[in-house]
Formats: sequence, structure tokens, C-alpha cells
Amino acid sequence: MRVKLPEKTKAQLLRQKQTEAEKLLWTHLRNRNLLKQKFRRQHPIGKYIVDFCCLEKRLIIEVDGGQHNDGNQIRYDNARTEYLESLGFIVLRFWNNQILGETEQVLNEIVSVLERPHPRPLPQGEGK
Repeated sequence: MRVKLPEKTKAQLLRQKQTEAEKLLWTHLRNRNLLKQKFRRQHPIGKYIVDFCCLEKRLIIEVDGGQHNDGNQIRYDNARTEYLESLGFIVLRFWNNQILGETEQVLNEIVSVLERPHPRPLPQGEGK
């Protein structure tokens, strides 16, 4: 029998099982290292747990491995992205090998999104 874990517990488990690419990216995002923006990792949003998010800028960053290249997974990821965008988030996706081999380009793309004004900011008091 499969036991359904609470989202918070799932997120905690995912934080303990980070890939090398997620670990590397987190070193650049944590502690407000990137443009003084606060990022969270393995953060529940709606019915999903996203890899990284900056609530203030409504930015989600997903780190994908080879399993995301499968037809069913592509459809799932597209539906997931559509749902998150419907909540007002911008979703960036990077492959593990991009983060590991092209770190500066990945960070530059994230910075370019962080620097532009977002059309739907969080309501007052949220995301603190």
C-alpha cells in the first residue's frame, strides 16, 4: 500500500536528495546571493513542489534530468508549467548538464528575469 505524504514532508525529503546540478544552483541562489532575492528550494505551490522559487519576483526554476525527455513526462511538465503560469509565475527550466557545464549562462538568464518588472506582483504582505 502506498502512503500519501504531506506536501511539507515530501518537500523536506526532496531537499535531502538534491542532484549535483541542484546543489550547484542552490549555492548561487541561497542566502540572497543572487541580486539579494530570497529563493526557496523544494517549495510547495498548489499541487506541486517546485525546485526553486522566488516568491517576490514570481519566478520558479525547474532543474530537469534525462527522465524529463520522455513523452509522458514532457506532457506532465507542460501541464505543470501551464498551471504554475496560471498562478502568475514565470517558469524557467534548465537541464542538469546546462547548470553543471554552463553555469554562468544559466545565472545570466535567471538574472535577466529577476531584473525585469513582473506584470503580476504578489499581493501586499505575501512572500515574506
